[in-house]
Amino acid sequence: MNSVPKIGLGVAVIIAAFVISAFAALLTAAPSLDITAVWGDPYYRHVTRFSFYQALLSTLLSVGLAIPVAHALSRRQFFAKALLLKLFATTLVLPVLVGVFGLLAIYGNSGLLAKGLSALDAQLPFSIYGLNGILLAHVFFNLPYASRLLLQALDGIPEEQHKLCAHLGMGSWHKFKWVEWPRLRQQLPHVCGLVFMLCFTSFATVMALGGGPKSTTIELAIYQAIKFDFDLQAGALLALWQMLLCGALALAIQRLTKPLPVTPGSLSPQRFQFKDSRWSKAWDSFWIMAVLVLVLPPLVMVVLSGFNAQAGLVLADHKFWSALWASLRVALLASVFALCAGVLILLTSRAWRLHSRHRRADQLELVGTIILVTPGLVISTGLFLLLRALTDVFSMAMLVVVSVNGLMALPYVIKTLSQPMLHLAQQYQLLCASLGMRGWQRLRIVEWRALRRPIAHAFAISFMLSMGDLSAIALFGSQEFRTLPLYLFQLLGSYQMEAAAVVSLTLLLLSVGCFTVIEALFKARQ
Repeated sequence: MNSVPKIGLGVAVIIAAFVISAFAALLTAAPSLDITAVWGDPYYRHVTRFSFYQALLSTLLSVGLAIPVAHALSRRQFFAKALLLKLFATTLVLPVLVGVFGLLAIYGNSGLLAKGLSALDAQLPFSIYGLNGILLAHVFFNLPYASRLLLQALDGIPEEQHKLCAHLGMGSWHKFKWVEWPRLRQQLPHVCGLVFMLCFTSFATVMALGGGPKSTTIELAIYQAIKFDFDLQAGALLALWQMLLCGALALAIQRLTKPLPVTPGSLSPQRFQFKDSRWSKAWDSFWIMAVLVLVLPPLVMVVLSGFNAQAGLVLADHKFWSALWASLRVALLASVFALCAGVLILLTSRAWRLHSRHRRADQLELVGTIILVTPGLVISTGLFLLLRALTDVFSMAMLVVVSVNGLMALPYVIKTLSQPMLHLAQQYQLLCASLGMRGWQRLRIVEWRALRRPIAHAFAISFMLSMGDLSAIALFGSQEFRTLPLYLFQLLGSYQMEAAAVVSLTLLLLSVGCFTVIEALFKARQ
């Protein structure tokens, strides 16, 4: 195990060199580094303001609505609650374009709601394209996850406090004010910061639902500058601007709160007594039904719309199978890369923590989560500029997409495995040393048996993220190399809605099926 710190440190050095190379390419392409030019240009100033504006509104809506949803779920027990919480956990890693297609099938100009109103000689009162659609999609993806995070905080209230409230005869409002709200308030900075960063760096959602120049974010402006205008100077300058803003936001969020790890299966709803009333039941039922109406219909429409007359033609098209095979390859390779890199980094940081070198361990893990400060599209832009000077960019597309997707999944691997790996070493290191158990033997008998479940979850999450990502493939994709998300985006862009419905259903079933199979394989007895 003495060589482990060196291996993990080497992985971190490679990752840092990878990101620094992309950053250096951006610096080379924008030699003047006049960041003030971004703010001096009216269009760039507009996209910066819109990026903050839509992220702020999305955060207020998602987290604001998540508070009553989480509160209602913490107080009520019903037969499908566990299934609903699992659905909440998967919305964050659901392929973005699958959710977007479901929303279009209901709220689009030719969607279910528009057809229903047309039958009544009425028109849809809003357009899903533009700010309305972006906010709707962000709430669809982030409200369930924010509710789950806040529910975990409420479930952490000691049972004795619930009993004391019941003993004192506290009503629902007073219990919320004096017991539950202080617990929620502690978690709100973390939840708000997480949702804000996700919305600020959102790419696929804005690209699919943006309504033109008025609804363009910085990331979309980067993509347009390079992919359509081939203005490398503007793309590099905007990428640096995006990196600077993300870094400042990340530091501000870190100052506000320390991130809390969220692991699947950690929720254990407590049955406690409280002063109930018909009003309380109606209030809680309203919010639970409201979130069900938000989340379930788009997914149901994806399933129902996928069975149509175009299914046979799509399944017979070689483009579909080529995109499917490319998606599986990218997802598998990126997941393996993220898991191996994450485990090696954590083995090193764990060894340092056991020797009380906590600061060094924190810095090492920070390298693994650097993608949170440098979004995937920014790194892809830097690599595009770097490789363009060395070779044919599109000949390296597969390698770049796998690398960027692996880096995007790496923070989830580190967050999922860091605490379980550290606790396992603290519990068994002396026993393993006394038995002379080390190396492969310790890994097989102790580490693998104890960590199989979190490893399964980390790998499955990485697989789903890579399967549904559009940021890297949007820049490097071509007619010869495209994944299912890019193929779906192209179908949506050409208004081939029936074919897009078939691809959306395939992507949904593939993601959920692979997630289930991967966890089952990892958890199976060896």
